[in-house]
Amino acid sequence: MFNCHNVSIFVSGTGSNAKNLIRFFSLAKDQKIKLILSEKENPELESLCNSEKIHFLKVDKQQSTDVDFLVEKCNKYEIHYIILAGFLKKIPEKLIQKYPEQIINIHPSLLPKFGGKGMFGDNVHKAVLESKEKESGITIHLVNEEYDKGKILGQFTISIDKNETVKTLKEKIQKLEHTHFPPVIYDLLQSTKKHE
Repeated sequence: MFNCHNVSIFVSGTGSNAKNLIRFFSLAKDQKIKLILSEKENPELESLCNSEKIHFLKVDKQQSTDVDFLVEKCNKYEIHYIILAGFLKKIPEKLIQKYPEQIINIHPSLLPKFGGKGMFGDNVHKAVLESKEKESGITIHLVNEEYDKGKILGQFTISIDKNETVKTLKEKIQKLEHTHFPPVIYDLLQSTKKHE
């Protein structure tokens, strides 16, 4: 049984969810973020990592899909769970096999709607609006070998206004993410600790 789960967060974009998770988990004694792996230079996120004693690792395109490199880094920091917070690369099958039901993703729609290859960020919001949906939301799910097909851990919805734009919908979705992503992850990690 682990006294503490070590967590890594993989990021491709601005890192707003990563920053939010770091702040949330800074108060948790039994779950610890040990590694942020970012595809972009991100001075603000790196500075937060430094202040929280979290290792920040900038990776290039090749490293972000190199399963041996990713496994090596996760082993180095004794990672138990990987969180994808706006990470846009498909996770290599070998990494999924090493971390079965231990990789968690957040998707900006109510899966199975508007999921799959190419459905990320503004692409999702545009598709939702073009389909005249009355609601959208977020899906927090485990990662398996297929895009956006893993077990759903939680879904949270918002209504879509008549004059909704991609920008306003994106803002609503981000608020949902910041509110619900950290506690859903924390509850999952706590529940798995009881069975280890």
